[in-house]
Amino acid sequence: MSNLYKKDAPFQVFISFKKYLDVLEHIRYNDRLEYRVNYAESLIEKTKNFKELKEGFQDTSLLDKHEDLIRLLLADLFPTGLTNNEIKAASIPLSNITFNYTERFKNILKEAGKDFEIELRNIDDDEFYVFCCCLILQSYFKKDIKSTFPLYYDIPNKLGIMKHYKITVNSDFTELFPTDKATLPSDEVIEMLLENIDDYKLWKKHFPSQSWLLKGFTIISLVDCTSEVALSDLKSSMIQIDPENLNPDENLTEIFKSYFDVPELNFGLMLFNKKDQSLEKLPIYENVFTNHILDFWINAFDEETRKNTFDNLNHNSKAIVVSNVDKLDEEIKEIASFSILKDNNINSFMVIPIMRDNELVAIMEFTSSHANSFNGLKLKKLEFFTDMILFSINRFSFEKNYQIEAIIQREYTSIHDSVVWKFRNEAEKYFNASLGKKMYTLKQISFKNLTPLFGFSDIRSSSEKRFNLMLEDLNQQIDGLHDIFSLINSDSEKYLLALDVFENELNNEIKADTEQRLQRLLREEIHPYLQGKLEVQSGGEIKTKIKDYFTQVFTQNDLFYANRKSLDDSITLVNRKLADVLDESQVKAQQIFPHYYERFKSDGIEHNLFTGHNIAPELHYSSKIVHQLRYWQLKTICKMEQDFQSFKKDLPISLDIASLIFVYNEKIDIRFRMDEKRFDVDGAYNSYYEIIKKRLDKAHIKDSSERITCPGKITIVYFGMENQKEYLDYISKLQKKGILQSDVEFLKVEDLQGITGLLALRISLVQI
Repeated sequence: MSNLYKKDAPFQVFISFKKYLDVLEHIRYNDRLEYRVNYAESLIEKTKNFKELKEGFQDTSLLDKHEDLIRLLLADLFPTGLTNNEIKAASIPLSNITFNYTERFKNILKEAGKDFEIELRNIDDDEFYVFCCCLILQSYFKKDIKSTFPLYYDIPNKLGIMKHYKITVNSDFTELFPTDKATLPSDEVIEMLLENIDDYKLWKKHFPSQSWLLKGFTIISLVDCTSEVALSDLKSSMIQIDPENLNPDENLTEIFKSYFDVPELNFGLMLFNKKDQSLEKLPIYENVFTNHILDFWINAFDEETRKNTFDNLNHNSKAIVVSNVDKLDEEIKEIASFSILKDNNINSFMVIPIMRDNELVAIMEFTSSHANSFNGLKLKKLEFFTDMILFSINRFSFEKNYQIEAIIQREYTSIHDSVVWKFRNEAEKYFNASLGKKMYTLKQISFKNLTPLFGFSDIRSSSEKRFNLMLEDLNQQIDGLHDIFSLINSDSEKYLLALDVFENELNNEIKADTEQRLQRLLREEIHPYLQGKLEVQSGGEIKTKIKDYFTQVFTQNDLFYANRKSLDDSITLVNRKLADVLDESQVKAQQIFPHYYERFKSDGIEHNLFTGHNIAPELHYSSKIVHQLRYWQLKTICKMEQDFQSFKKDLPISLDIASLIFVYNEKIDIRFRMDEKRFDVDGAYNSYYEIIKKRLDKAHIKDSSERITCPGKITIVYFGMENQKEYLDYISKLQKKGILQSDVEFLKVEDLQGITGLLALRISLVQI
């Protein structure tokens, strides 16, 4: 194989300009503009004595030999007028060999240094091979597979800051051909390959090494996306904050350098302990963060000064940004604490308080030895990252509390009573071994051959309601502002125009960031403007309306939130009521036979039960137990529906629930996952059950657009007629008790991905 690729690939590669020369031939004989015909003819004549350009070659030294000719040949594709703006080059497909650079690309590579080698980021050998195979599927087999992953180059600039460039590839001038070694897979094989995207050996079996020919060249264009990539890396790094992670991301400061484009940068972060009115370091990052200013606050200020400082930050949460320390007022320079800046060669810095619900939770610092490294624009860039810092701090606090609780409770103390005996057995073995100074590894806890029961009562259309109520809230807020600004003089015209734009977006073509942009306009411009009006207005209608407006603003996000809060309150009330019914009834179900039980709250209540001989091996177990529990489950779902109907009218927002039971006859294994501290189904075969559960929520009746679940009705999904007969018997009992009506529907469930043959019964509840 040629040495054009460092990695193995399913094709041999030849650099060729045939397809582009074919384009020139077409212009030569078909274009009506004489100057284009002459231009094409001239290029063809210049290249006709160099057949390798058309036939293809693998000797990369020919790229240097024909450099001027290639540049002339590709001049239309690389306009001179754009050479200082575009980051563009010709390339051998999917290789690190590039040529015919624009001037801007040349300068970028020059700044990177003579020893720098351009390489695609984060593609290992096997991923690269499958990626090449996907290109064959797209190009030769015309499969619209929307592959694959984005391609990036990481190139340092002259200051050593790593810049990230996203690559777009134009493959119009490449061709793929199978050799006699190639096998042409059928559509069935291609589907099988795409379902096993990580099975590299399988792909190599159907696309053997060097069994295809790839001829031509590509054109790559680079877009500087350093901020976006750095922001993504920052989020990933902060998400990983974990008290048990002894290997924190030491590249965090380097990522910040790229994000802020500051070569000499130090970053510090400390948590604020509200109880002790003090700053605390994050232990795992103690050797990564550099807290020059924050360390000084801890060590130099007395307790009273620190308390006053934090009180001020709580009341005035604005960041401190100093672009150039030398330009500070002389009075400030004379303060003793100013020496901390000069002692640590800090010539530019930012100190940013992080607030949650108007309370201080942490403080960040950014420092640099270079003046003018930080300014208001850099602070603005941090807004995109603030929510992630809050998330990370919240997660750290959660993990910290979780670990403290784990230390207190030690092992397994919060496990469901029905299965705690097995954990106790293991803990006893561990304890006895420790007494004898012996090593003992806690064994995996699992229960095999269990029958699952699953059901949910889902709040219908909650997402749609939330969206519509958001529109109501924001439209009411805009209407209120219109009323205020209509009474104020002409200096508010720009706000009226901006509000009109947002009103149009909300009611016609809402964008993903519409709410966020409105929030920013309110926080940064309109609300300060109105607060200023309150201070200068002595009274009257304007002041009254402004005060009334601010009473409706939710302080956490500067938006009207009354309608959405009503929905949140309604969902919380529904979840609590339904969970109470289920938990109370569950006590009786445990008397039928001990079983593992769990429930989850989201927009509704979901529950899982697992029962079998292995849960309580000392008790007699039979299939009759399953029938009793299934009947209990149906009765309980009916009770949840009836209770919902009784309190539905008292909800702040009208809601409906739709309930479903899924009947599954195959046995399931469950295993306790130590990392999640909960049971989950065990093994690939059992995962089929979980897949069905996840897809039932939005499933439709076969050959219909109607959902299988319906408010006011119970839906029972099953596979065979045996289950149908069983549940018709349960339904008959509940009909005699006046709980269910007589309108039983026999339905077929639409084929879901990888799931066929599901049936369903659906029946209405008697209205009370």
